[in-house]
Amino acid sequence: MLRCLTFPLETFPIKGLMQMDDAVVRAMARWPNVPDVYGWLSLDKRGQWRLKGGTIGNESLREFISRNYLRMPGGSYVFQNGPQRVYVALQYTPWVLSINGTGVLRLHTGAGTTLTGSAWMDEHGALLLATDVGIALVDDRDLEQLSAEMIAPDGKRMSDDQQIDALELLLGAEHRKLKLRWHGQSIDVDFVASGEVSARFEFNPEPRPVS
Repeated sequence: MLRCLTFPLETFPIKGLMQMDDAVVRAMARWPNVPDVYGWLSLDKRGQWRLKGGTIGNESLREFISRNYLRMPGGSYVFQNGPQRVYVALQYTPWVLSINGTGVLRLHTGAGTTLTGSAWMDEHGALLLATDVGIALVDDRDLEQLSAEMIAPDGKRMSDDQQIDALELLLGAEHRKLKLRWHGQSIDVDFVASGEVSARFEFNPEPRPVS
């Protein structure tokens, strides 16, 4: 049997959402004890919502999920489907960043965000950025554009060969730092092991019911 937990609405941070639906807020207040759902909804590394493993193609449904995507106390993330809480399995991070046509980073929910001055790269070359809503993975389709903005620790531009050498040092045993220059910011890029990301950044990638 699933155990239903209720929390006051003020515990939910709203940053990163486009705008939580008023109808959802009213439903939560009216029916606070609807059983939670696990194992149905997930977020992949490209910021796509997946239902039982299949990509959700309906745009209106994707937008509805994005507007009502929340962090719970304890680090799990949910889609608040009216009065029902649908826990989201995370393929990697709770937020995914992409670069739009004007060169602006946006979250997978469609909302804008602010970088907070730290970045990491894992052993597979995935780039993670600290944002005002938490740790976010850069969509791999935009990774080349950001990688081109990598600079040496002294702030100097590097040739392609120098970038390759610098990335090898970052991902190798020495884990030397790099910098990312983005819209006037100079951001330190450190190494992080992929298996340590959820614990380090305090989120739960695989929520499970409390028995």
